[in-house]
Amino acid sequence: MDRTLKALSLTLSYPGTELQDAMPQIGAVFDTDRRIAPDTRAALRTLTERLGQGDLYDLQEQYVMLFDRSRTLSLNLFEHVHGESRDRGGAMVSLVETYRGGGFEPATSELPDHLPVLLEFLSTRPSSEARETLADAAHILDALSARLSRRESGYAAAFAALSQLAGGQADAEAVAEMLAHPDDDPTDLTALDAVWEEAEVTFGPDPNAGCPQVRDMLALMDKPAVKTAPAPTTLNRSA
Repeated sequence: MDRTLKALSLTLSYPGTELQDAMPQIGAVFDTDRRIAPDTRAALRTLTERLGQGDLYDLQEQYVMLFDRSRTLSLNLFEHVHGESRDRGGAMVSLVETYRGGGFEPATSELPDHLPVLLEFLSTRPSSEARETLADAAHILDALSARLSRRESGYAAAFAALSQLAGGQADAEAVAEMLAHPDDDPTDLTALDAVWEEAEVTFGPDPNAGCPQVRDMLALMDKPAVKTAPAPTTLNRSA
């Protein structure tokens, strides 16, 4: 298992008491991984200390405001690839089949494209496969890191680390295109109410689907989703 990918999966998960208790061990994993640049390791140390020692309710509120109420910071990766198009549902089903083909059953209610879920899966895969999958999503990781840096959020360090683990350079044009869209306002309660009014979407196995490699499912990440007029998205603490 790639312990660093597993540690990043936990770091980007919704804060809870058990996660707080594990933060010293998670920080130790980051400290020993020389694939991550020294300044990023230092920033990760600051982040894990804050997550481990901060007031839990404050941490949970900050997490929700960042990742649940801001579509531009969504941890559901296909949100940035397919937006609200029908292709998103098919990609979800295929990703579930990929997980099952690899003997992986996520023990969570999160959507299958939720970044912590993907990272947990990748932590069990060969390093070359994990690196190539992260490279496919590099422009998304870089854009999220930049948006979080704008907000002076310590979570930016986690995305910087993922970019370094991917290796190579993200497509600068794709990153710029994503960043050209304005950040969402998480305090816009009218927009939030509209999100909650959307019908629930569920995903299940497709009997006609095969089990392609996960990086094939994410291959479309080489370009950001085409944005149309704003539309509501499912909000289940991760969208």
